[in-house]
Amino acid sequence: MNESAKVLIARREQVDLEVLVPLPPLPEDWEPTRATLHAYALAVGAVPRAHAAFHPRWWHVSLVVRSDGLVTDSMPVPGGGSVVVRMDFGRHMVVVETDAGWRREVSMAAGLTGTELGAWLIATFAALGLAGEYDTVRFANDEPQSYDPAAAETFWHVLTGAERVLAVHRNGLSGEVGPIQFWPHGFDLAFEWFGTRVESSEEDGVVTEHPAQLNLGFYPAGRAYFFSNPWPFEADRLLGTALPSGAEWHTEGWEGSILSYDLVAGMPDADERVLAYAGAVYEVAAPTLTA
Repeated sequence: MNESAKVLIARREQVDLEVLVPLPPLPEDWEPTRATLHAYALAVGAVPRAHAAFHPRWWHVSLVVRSDGLVTDSMPVPGGGSVVVRMDFGRHMVVVETDAGWRREVSMAAGLTGTELGAWLIATFAALGLAGEYDTVRFANDEPQSYDPAAAETFWHVLTGAERVLAVHRNGLSGEVGPIQFWPHGFDLAFEWFGTRVESSEEDGVVTEHPAQLNLGFYPAGRAYFFSNPWPFEADRLLGTALPSGAEWHTEGWEGSILSYDLVAGMPDADERVLAYAGAVYEVAAPTLTA
């Protein structure tokens, strides 16, 4: 066992996992609501893409989990102050609010298409004096949208539970780690740990360096799953390594590992099972990602 893995396990043992609420199952019929939330998240994510301070790793276009919903980066308002967009799962609203108390909101149960929600957001930001080049193609979707408030609330409990487990693992890692982020385009929650190994690529004569990395995340669509994917993926060093019960290496379409959510959902030791999976992948992958 490498030293980083030992530090991770020692820190994790300090966390009282018994006080954590088990991860609840996702609703069996929640796909229509999930598709609606995905369409709306794409529209919400287009706003910070146009107005938030640029981050070279594109962290400015993600959303973060807060107690009151999924929230964008803050964006400056002409004349001072800032504004955010929030997907509120308690009140089922998309909310635009400034730090000065100005607020506009629209119901996620109103049946708006992704295109209509995007247009509403653009008009709302125009009322604040903010205009920009919005990538409307990203959220263009004229399909009728259905929304089940109960399914959305259950999803929110699942997502906050997944964020909690990711945070326990993340907080035990040494080295550089990114924030836990919800990505509108992929509709997944994840963070990245960065190794010291560096890979280079060249395009049009320009060489770019990329740090090796290992993510841990949660994808709630289809047969939902947790994932942890090392990059670069050293197949000869990874695929022969056994993972905890239920977890497996994945090489079809993308390379990494998965732990299906239905194998842990509702179990009293769900958090521990996910953390054991994350720790096992980290232990075997971290040595391949260091210089």
